[in-house]
Amino acid sequence: MTTDTLKHKQAYLYASIAVLLWATIATAFKISLRYSDLLPLLFFASITSTGIFLIFLLVFKKITLLRTLSKQDYLRSAILGFTNPFLYYIVLLKAYSILPAQEAMTINWTWPITLVLLSILLLKQKIHLRSILAITISFVGVFIIATRGDILSFRFTNPKGVFLALGSTLIWSVWWVYNVKDKCDENVRLFLNFAFGSFFMLLVMLLFTGIQIPSRNTILSAIYIGLFEMGFTFLIWLKALKSAISTAHVANLIHLVPFLSLIVIHFALGEAIYPSTILGLVLILTGIALQKLWG
Repeated sequence: MTTDTLKHKQAYLYASIAVLLWATIATAFKISLRYSDLLPLLFFASITSTGIFLIFLLVFKKITLLRTLSKQDYLRSAILGFTNPFLYYIVLLKAYSILPAQEAMTINWTWPITLVLLSILLLKQKIHLRSILAITISFVGVFIIATRGDILSFRFTNPKGVFLALGSTLIWSVWWVYNVKDKCDENVRLFLNFAFGSFFMLLVMLLFTGIQIPSRNTILSAIYIGLFEMGFTFLIWLKALKSAISTAHVANLIHLVPFLSLIVIHFALGEAIYPSTILGLVLILTGIALQKLWG
């Protein structure tokens, strides 16, 4: 077995671990919100992630890179940290608190399409008729999910929740567009984003809710989310992409996450999966696949 072949197999292993962990997150969000207030949950989750990234920088001797950054670099990281994790996760978890987990998760998976639309607006990228068709297919999927299949009624079952779930994709896409322009080491960038995000969450709690001693359930939930949604899994996924001979093939495994998530949601939360959710998800992913193919 050649070194490249071994690395590629390792890439699939790392990617599979990341996919399986991310598939549990929609359920983890929903369960956590039963026992925890949103802000303390996110604060301690973000602190957990920041700690993971800090340990990574220390172990791999990248901590000294922080000294090489300019004031502009730190300001950019502060703005990105405000966008994600601070604003993104507040909006996303609010959507989860309102919608069934299956709907919040599935609508949130339109972010690749939102990213395309945002790139057109911010990066002045041209859009072709085929791309418009792909985007339309995905948003028809969202419409089916939002109406639970009653598309002729033109009535969303929960407009606020749908708006928040879609809003989270916009916030994530803004973060993604400006994050890829950041020339910092990606691990340093993640550490700073989450460090600043944690600071903003702490500030909001001090201003509006005060700091309270968290319950055991809040701490355990936050640690799980911080490790397996934000921290450790990000590092595993980056390792998979770096190890792969073909990044595209490994990256495509990410599209297994929503289907696996529906299985976990059904058995762990007891949610009956609506046919409209499955049909909507298929249309969303079809639109994403066509956009990649035609884009």
